[in-house]
Amino acid sequence: MKKLTNNKYTRCAITAILLTAITACDGDNGDDGLQGTAGVIGNNGIDGINGVSGANGLNGTDGLNGTDTLSGLTTNIIARAVLNIESPEGAAEIIQYQSSTGYIFSINSSGANATVEILDFPSTVASALTPDAEGVINTSNLSIINTINLSENTTGDANSIAISNDLSLLAVAIAADNVADNGQIALYDISEPTPIFIKNIEVGVLPDMVTFSPDNRKIIVANEGEPSGDYTIDPEGTVSIIDIINTTVADTAISINFNAYNSLQSELEQQGAVFPNPSGRTINGVAINTTVSMDLEPEYVAVSKDSSIAYVSLQENNALAVIDLTSNTLVDVLGLGFKNWSQYVIDASDRDGGINLQQYENLFGMYQPDTIATMTWQNANFIVTANEGDSREYFFDVENEAACTAANGLDFDDDDGCLSYTDEIRAEDLTLDPTQFASINNDDNDIGRLQVTTVLGDENTDGSYEELYTYGARSFSIFDENGTLVFDSGDDIVRITSAIHGQAFNNDEDENEGDSRSDAKGAEPEALAIGEIDGRTIAFIGLERMSGILAYDITNPFNVSFLQYFYNRGLTENAEITGDLGPEGMVFVPAINNTAARLIVGNEISGSVTVWEVTAN
Repeated sequence: MKKLTNNKYTRCAITAILLTAITACDGDNGDDGLQGTAGVIGNNGIDGINGVSGANGLNGTDGLNGTDTLSGLTTNIIARAVLNIESPEGAAEIIQYQSSTGYIFSINSSGANATVEILDFPSTVASALTPDAEGVINTSNLSIINTINLSENTTGDANSIAISNDLSLLAVAIAADNVADNGQIALYDISEPTPIFIKNIEVGVLPDMVTFSPDNRKIIVANEGEPSGDYTIDPEGTVSIIDIINTTVADTAISINFNAYNSLQSELEQQGAVFPNPSGRTINGVAINTTVSMDLEPEYVAVSKDSSIAYVSLQENNALAVIDLTSNTLVDVLGLGFKNWSQYVIDASDRDGGINLQQYENLFGMYQPDTIATMTWQNANFIVTANEGDSREYFFDVENEAACTAANGLDFDDDDGCLSYTDEIRAEDLTLDPTQFASINNDDNDIGRLQVTTVLGDENTDGSYEELYTYGARSFSIFDENGTLVFDSGDDIVRITSAIHGQAFNNDEDENEGDSRSDAKGAEPEALAIGEIDGRTIAFIGLERMSGILAYDITNPFNVSFLQYFYNRGLTENAEITGDLGPEGMVFVPAINNTAARLIVGNEISGSVTVWEVTAN
């Protein structure tokens, strides 16, 4: 039989069998292929239709009404008196106001015995005051209604007074005659026309300032504790606190010292505190070893509005102390740092021919406030300072120059005696670093006459000063409760006074000679008072040498504005001094009913008490 074959069909069958076998069992997966390039991005789609607006929310509550700013102040003298006309200097230094009677109390230290004069302000007639040809008021319309002879109950010299209107109490700070002895606070009942002595309360050495807390629960005293003329006795500076419980004043004071800081001088110096003293020398046969607590000298006290904190100026040390009045404890000492005069203008010489305002690199100012006050903003405490400045200079009595040299004194003066210590020197008597001071002439026409301290500026102690530090800041400042500067008036004082007075600027308080204080603290801001006018907080700054008063709106301490400058003194060159000279103490009396606000000023050199009426423009 013949076998039939068909190659075509045979190949197709084999192929079909192989394909069936291959698809029936999985093989190994192959490697992934390379990723392809991305495609082109597509166009944005068309925006959708806006949705329907939601319903309006509820109106918020209205904010508090702001207070209108002031454009200026109007000031007029309405009352004036000169105490001890024959010898007025020191007759009207520190003053107080009794609101229940309208009486003005003034310390009079110009006589043999210190007194407190009580002036009858309600009976004054403003029209009785008449100006002279220069527009200066020298006449008086205030009369003395009573006098407290302090020596009848307390020995020593009176430095300060304070009144509690709620308790009808007068406190007088009286220093002992002996430099090492504690002073007294003499307390008087002033509820009746004739003050009645209550008692003396012993405090620290040299009580220089006294005040009541706003809640009338404490009397606080700054005890300066200055050294003897030869520095062989140097009492510790302290703060005394006298408690008042249920209107009864304690018989003894609590003393707060600075002993805890004796080992912390370098830390305080890093903050800007200063310690000028002759420690390490032997004077009059005694080796001097000055501690921090001996060197710190409390000058002035300001108490917070809620009576919880007392701030104490340590003027010569360029620092503030902070005291917790709820526990009567010292909680801090704050160095205030330094003002950089390269940012402002200053006239540094009294022999440069008049107004010569310059900027100086590497020149700094120590704030060194005298009077301080407190204010609040946004429930925080702020401290306002009048940056007067002060050096240290002490003399003691010796027979002659040879005796001064034998006692290791620094210099002898026929009038003052033997100089034991001073940190004050003129810049021209120092060697200045030629690189740091390349642009200045260290002579009378430039910076040479400026009074500076010897204890700062020679950082590497090679005898050449890289920086200069002068006394005071010729300004007023505002610090927060942490000691941080939030405002300084810069060079306002010299700009304003030179613009108003011309060549009579930087005058002294006991002569009429322009430019005479340019080398030494300028117009010298010392007195300070704070009050409220038309809902605004106003600071008044008294210029001790120039004898004028500046007013600033400090309602917001971060947005301060100048308001007014006013004065009552003659300025005719080389003429007799007239008017009110050397404002030392000031008290603000707020407006009440139809009576305008008043600023009462005690003028140390003229011995006058002046009442200014102050109204808002």
